[in-house]
Amino acid sequence: MVKDPHKILEKYWGFSQFRGSQEQIIETVIQGRDVLALLPTGGGKSMCYQVPAMAKDGLCIVVSPLIALIQNQVDALKSKGIKALSLTGGISFDEVIDLLDNCLYGNYKFLYLSPERLQQELVQERIQQMNVNLIAIDEAHCISQWGNDFRPAYLHCNILRALLPETPIIALTATATTKVAEDIIENLQLSAAAIYKDSFSRDNISFHVHWSEDKKFQLKNLCLKLQKSAIVYVRTRRAAKELSDFLNTQKCVATFFHGGIPKKEKTKRLQLWLDNKVRVMVATNAFGMGIDKPDVELVVHYQIPDSLENYFQEAGRAGRDGTPAKSVMVLNKADENQVKRQFLSVLPDVDFLKLLYRKLNNYFQIPYGEMSAETFQFHFNKFCDTYTLNTALTFNGLRILDQNSVIALSESFAKKITLQFIATKAQLFYYLDNHKSIAPMIQTILRTYGGIFEHPTKINPLLISKKTNVSEEKILLTLEQLHTDGIVDYKAQSSDLEIIFLAPREDDRTINMFSRKVKEQQQVKINNIESILAYVNNDKVCRSKQLLHYFGEERKACGICDVCLSKNNIDNDIQNLVAEDILKILRRDNQTSRNLTMALTYKEETILIVLQGLLEDGYISITSKNEYKIT
Repeated sequence: MVKDPHKILEKYWGFSQFRGSQEQIIETVIQGRDVLALLPTGGGKSMCYQVPAMAKDGLCIVVSPLIALIQNQVDALKSKGIKALSLTGGISFDEVIDLLDNCLYGNYKFLYLSPERLQQELVQERIQQMNVNLIAIDEAHCISQWGNDFRPAYLHCNILRALLPETPIIALTATATTKVAEDIIENLQLSAAAIYKDSFSRDNISFHVHWSEDKKFQLKNLCLKLQKSAIVYVRTRRAAKELSDFLNTQKCVATFFHGGIPKKEKTKRLQLWLDNKVRVMVATNAFGMGIDKPDVELVVHYQIPDSLENYFQEAGRAGRDGTPAKSVMVLNKADENQVKRQFLSVLPDVDFLKLLYRKLNNYFQIPYGEMSAETFQFHFNKFCDTYTLNTALTFNGLRILDQNSVIALSESFAKKITLQFIATKAQLFYYLDNHKSIAPMIQTILRTYGGIFEHPTKINPLLISKKTNVSEEKILLTLEQLHTDGIVDYKAQSSDLEIIFLAPREDDRTINMFSRKVKEQQQVKINNIESILAYVNNDKVCRSKQLLHYFGEERKACGICDVCLSKNNIDNDIQNLVAEDILKILRRDNQTSRNLTMALTYKEETILIVLQGLLEDGYISITSKNEYKIT
């Protein structure tokens, strides 16, 4: 017997009606059909599988990419009195068996899995015994090799179709181009899938790109105007801490969040932000997925993201309560070179993969035409140093070889060696006074790794060795002694990487088998960077129009982004007045845009627009010190 979805919605979620395509999606799923749901961030994707699963007898299996996202969903269901559990990492074998038994006999409604956990034979066997009424694949764009978050384990989610051929599947995502949507349907083997797409338009969000020589000044001004809360996205852990510290010195209450922070501290910081005791969360880009905070009024990107998909999803975490919100990129021209360097210069091409594969085989002395069944352990950094290979390029190359079943690459590489100074700085100085011989090494570590007093930090002892001319062995022995003396918390693994060769060595022929796919994937990443750079540099077309066009949608100009405001809100008389005042100041002395903004009473956006016009018309130019001067 199928229960009424509307009654379920009202009983458990407290809403009287569905939004957008939710009702159509739910009805289609209840009928037993496969569905691809393309809904914007905040569009209520989880309800599209939770309600139909509650409406029918049996259990819903949900595959989701992040442990934090899984835990958030499970906690939310439990708070509503709905029985849900998750199988994530760090669970003993016996506990896994107990949890799977609960699914079989405990009247549970939801089982959440990571894509990696789904690959376990025990889990697959038990799933076949369960009464599964629905399979939900969340963040389904991860399935596509064309998607912005390509994750190899997601390619094997289609095992669920083989295990449960009669059970309907719903795939959900907030960011999918036409090509990605086609890949999702093909890979999951969706049968005659009904495709539902709600508009990705977020009419309450105004999109802006601010170019500035003084990015911190821009960020401070944005955060000081906050009434509610904000997220500032950065690319590195060090930048997260540095910007958080800076904002706190400027009377903006902030904290930072990234993968290297201990779980207990993460929970504490997240709760402070959710409770609005901290206004600004400075975070790396994994933050925010699955966190339902409706009153985020500002999302700032402090560097250029690697794709429009990522940017749009992260920007969409603003304004989920429907009130006006802003998404702002704070950039300077150096950011363009940085994004190219960070994402394009470390893309392994086919020639590099062939070189890397030959070096790997030579390193482990595997003859041509043979394959070893041995599990090899080796020092990644030493391998790169031996053959003078770029570490980022090499690791990305190893991942491609792993994805194409040439090798099996262990995940232990990500752990490496972690170090945290637990003594106070005063205690450290006292210690170094009595151990002067190691002072240069310690100073090098402190200069190389920011935040090493605040949280465990991955370090590269080979890099420290090169910088100090001290052997790597001696560095490791010194770190162990510092740990014994209570100065640092030091954790190390005996091996940072394990490799199993899965195919006989045939050098170039091995790589040629998937070289076309590598070239296509590389071109997609190049296109992603080109698209985001085109967006940030296009100040002629409405920001919302640009974004929605990328996702195959057309709309009118929003009227509230930086491009629309520059066209509509500054008449010629005001521009001429601002230009006169700027030129008057510059006749006295050269000035930065920051000084001009502080000296003039006009809106900052107006001043920057007029400055750009004066530059283009040749009235002013920029000096090597990034100051404006009369030409």
